[in-house]
Amino acid sequence: MTIINEADVPEIEHPGRFMRWLASEDSLKANHLSCCVIRVLPGQAVRPAHSHPQSEELIYIVKGNGKVMIEGEVGEVREGSAILFEQGKVHMLKNTGDVEMKVVCFFAPATNIDNYKMFEGIDFPE
Repeated sequence: MTIINEADVPEIEHPGRFMRWLASEDSLKANHLSCCVIRVLPGQAVRPAHSHPQSEELIYIVKGNGKVMIEGEVGEVREGSAILFEQGKVHMLKNTGDVEMKVVCFFAPATNIDNYKMFEGIDFPE
């Protein structure tokens, strides 16, 4: 069967977030997408700024609120928001609330953290 529970997937800590890959080469093996769930603690930002040269990413905010930065433009997000990070666009996510943010991230075509392009010199605009 192609069923998985996020609690059964190892959580990996990366700067600003904790990540569990639900659909990847190591879990559910989807043909055309990958998917992870991330937790972002209050006041934290997903670092560094990055892009996905071969994929687009759609995130869905399950819990919490914050801000996203896409190519230097900042927007507010909250529970229920869906955000598209177009292929190659530099982006970041920040939890500006007082509760843990939970986000589901979908990538098509499939990717993994090794395929992210990192931009260490870009900070979240304050």
